[in-house]
Amino acid sequence: MKSDTGTTTPDADSDTDVDVSAACAVNGLVRAYRGADRRAVDDVSFDVRPGEVFGVLGRNGAGKTTLVRMLVGLLRPDDGTVRVAGADVTGRAADAAAHVAYLPQAESALTDMSVRTAVETTARLRGLPRAGARAETADLLAELELTGLAGTRVGKLSGGQRRLAGVAAALAGGRRLLVLDEPTTGLDLDARRAVWRALDRRRAGGAAVVLVTHNVLEAETVLDRVLVLHRGRTVACDTPGRLKERFGGLVRLDLSWRDAPPLSPADLGGDVRATGNRWSVRLPVEDARRALDAVLTGAAYAALDDFGLAPPSLEDVLLACDADSGREESA
Repeated sequence: MKSDTGTTTPDADSDTDVDVSAACAVNGLVRAYRGADRRAVDDVSFDVRPGEVFGVLGRNGAGKTTLVRMLVGLLRPDDGTVRVAGADVTGRAADAAAHVAYLPQAESALTDMSVRTAVETTARLRGLPRAGARAETADLLAELELTGLAGTRVGKLSGGQRRLAGVAAALAGGRRLLVLDEPTTGLDLDARRAVWRALDRRRAGGAAVVLVTHNVLEAETVLDRVLVLHRGRTVACDTPGRLKERFGGLVRLDLSWRDAPPLSPADLGGDVRATGNRWSVRLPVEDARRALDAVLTGAAYAALDDFGLAPPSLEDVLLACDADSGREESA
């Protein structure tokens, strides 16, 4: 699902102008809250291209929610602009709504409606005539395998079913920019696949997706580009593959022990995270060979239950970006 965009992406140190012809163009967004010791969002710029899945990653407190609320016009920035389909929607929720569909983490406005009514009402609010809204609702419910729940009140659904109904409502009305905050949380494998098939169809028609997620495993498979935030600032913005290249040959060694190992995490070198009987070690390739030699022989091998060797993941990228930013702040 990766796209060959063929253009240069601005990074944290770049002053590259944002492309105003993009599906969405964000330039120099700043937002601070009274009493806070730092800005929630600090000079963030990026563009989202038609047909692209653009990810926003970062730990809790990184500024993702504030950024998204400015992106959809629900929060006015202290500085900077947001343009969607060429229109300035900075701090203008009504103007943004003409172009953007937003799925927040928690959707409370639809809970008293049936699934059918929630989706159809959303389509009507987005300008479809009654007959068109009714037809589109039937198509969406079939596409997301919700037809059997059409008459059920949203508030009575399970968490995963409620999330799926929220996705259906977000897709109503054919908006060209879909801003989705954790859209697949609580969904089983079949439902997740149905959601991404539906999103792929919209992308094929030119719609862009901004995905906010903590699910880095899913993000690995769907993102064309990713923005990494740390304490409100951009620390990286590029394709997942290029971000991983920055690790210069580092690999991840995952170890699972059935018995107490006869060595300590420090014996392996590298960056070690130990959780119970599971260790994850990020280290250069040559050091990984030596570490494997240490654990695949003698008493260590007898205590070993399983192991795996893998290239860096987006989770590793996120951890490294956080570490680099932390070192810069303490310097």
